[in-house]
Amino acid sequence: MTSKPSEILCIGSVLWDIIGRSAREMQRGSDVPGRIVRIPGGVAMNVAMTLQHFGLKPSLLTALGRDPEGDELLAYCQRTGIGTEHVFLSDTLPTDTYMAIEGTNGLIAAIADAHSLEAAGDAILSPLYNGVLGSEAVPYSGAIALDGNLTEELLEHISQSAAFSKADLRVAPASPGKATRLKTIMRHPNATLYVNCEEAGYLCGTEFSNAQDAAAALVTHGAGRAIVTHGADAACDLMHDTAIDALPPKVTPKRVTGAGDTFMAAHIAAELSGNPRDIALKKAQQTAAAYVAGETPDV
Repeated sequence: MTSKPSEILCIGSVLWDIIGRSAREMQRGSDVPGRIVRIPGGVAMNVAMTLQHFGLKPSLLTALGRDPEGDELLAYCQRTGIGTEHVFLSDTLPTDTYMAIEGTNGLIAAIADAHSLEAAGDAILSPLYNGVLGSEAVPYSGAIALDGNLTEELLEHISQSAAFSKADLRVAPASPGKATRLKTIMRHPNATLYVNCEEAGYLCGTEFSNAQDAAAALVTHGAGRAIVTHGADAACDLMHDTAIDALPPKVTPKRVTGAGDTFMAAHIAAELSGNPRDIALKKAQQTAAAYVAGETPDV
């Protein structure tokens, strides 16, 4: 290999979030005052930003356009210490975008335009095959945060590839609507699956009223380890028939977008720092709750 692997690779969506937030409850068709922000986003980016806050050294594997939006994201990463040396830059594909509307009653609607990431396909994974970070003969053995904005075909390929056989895979869907893309990769022997109850329901073909039942069903469906959140209720970490629960602190929600990514990143950071499972789950719940309450910056 020609370069030293990062502490953790973040593979998936890096884009601009355009989020409208109102301090009022909203319904379909609501037209209310609020604030609109434009911030770096995407699951992989959100995870990387949170990991960086915890003192880790994340590096991105994603696709960006050679356009002003992509240049801005690269400049942000360089300022904050997020690695971009392995990012795939396209002359023909534009930088992706996400748009969401939030009220005090949560997420009202969202559209994720990750078409460029999907179109780039396995080009974003080249460093894990060409010897820069790893290869099929010498697989990358560090931690990888992987998100479901990749196509189902590419995720299935990753699940079967020797290049990922030694990695500590931390996997999350990009949204409930994309959760079913993870059916193959969640069965990877080194995978830890991060989902909420709704996403678990899509993966298992049913509905769940608590994280404990959802985690148990995911393991029955082949997941080696399932970590399930359920909003203000208890989260569950199930592995090797041992379940750990943790309640989040009670907070008044001020934002939603990025909360799951923040939870995932905080949990990864806690475990990479050597914390046992129960402490890692509590730390993740505390960090996500502080984010939802607006006590920390947008990730």
